Amino acid sequence: MRLVLASASPRRVDLLAQIGITADQVEPAHIDETPLKNELPRQLALRLAVGKAQAVYAHHEGSLVVGADTVVGVGRRSLPKAADADEARRYLSLLSGRRHHVYGGLCVVDTKGMLHTRLIDTAVKFKRLSVEEIDDYIASGEWEGKAGAYAIQGRGGAFVEKIIGSYTNVVGLSLYETNNILNGLGYRSVKG
Repeated sequence: MRLVLASASPRRVDLLAQIGITADQVEPAHIDETPLKNELPRQLALRLAVGKAQAVYAHHEGSLVVGADTVVGVGRRSLPKAADADEARRYLSLLSGRRHHVYGGLCVVDTKGMLHTRLIDTAVKFKRLSVEEIDDYIASGEWEGKAGAYAIQGRGGAFVEKIIGSYTNVVGLSLYETNNILNGLGYRSVKG
């Protein structure tokens, strides 16, 4: 059974490797990730995961295709990857001292083209950040390419006061949910 990861994220490749899964192919999906009007963060995460998986499955029919997306949500507002340092600073200021949600959309297209989806919701509480902490973090560059402009698995982990839910979801892919779906479809990470 071939496994294709529909992602450009090296973090998702690394996360799968932690549980012994190496995709046969990694192929980024090139879809429009612009939120729809009035689309909630949780809806956006799931829609993008499904869109990515379906777009890549079109080139790999008969394979298992894993698509995922991570959206940081503050209330009804989505915080995608920051476009620049100023936007990253605004995101971190908004998250400072607050609880937010990290929504992980997950979609596995099976060998027959059927969709298996999950929406993972992890609550994250940030400590109150000083201007110096935000400036230092921006200067580190770690925020680049990260939803919500932080990486929990890096220096951004020092901002996290509390987490309720899946840690790996915040990094980029819920390993528990992904492994459960793949196992349910007969995929085993260890080949015999």
